[in-house]
Amino acid sequence: MKILFVAGFGPISRDDASKKLYVEIMKLPLEGDDYLNTNKLEGVKEFAVWPLSQAAESSFGVKEWPKEIPVPQAWLEFDVEDIREATKELESKGYKLLVSARTEPWGQNGHTLAKP
Repeated sequence: MKILFVAGFGPISRDDASKKLYVEIMKLPLEGDDYLNTNKLEGVKEFAVWPLSQAAESSFGVKEWPKEIPVPQAWLEFDVEDIREATKELESKGYKLLVSARTEPWGQNGHTLAKP
């Protein structure tokens, strides 16, 4: 698989303490109410504090993270040259995809990866 660039990174939050840390204390240029994000930080295309409930809804269609899957602490997104080839390669090496390759409502193609 050919990785083109790091498309985004950020913590996954469970409460408003993250908002206080990143907005009030660190003074990052984050926008939004629940999904705090910016593309104004050098070194990454997108930085966002993703609420766990939104990560669960994006991955599983429900607001509660499944108890049988470890709760993620952060998200990391790569753009690849060919998502279908990357998917085949990851699956062939034993990685379980929580969400199959799909087009998000905002037009982005992607999937969620779990440990082997």
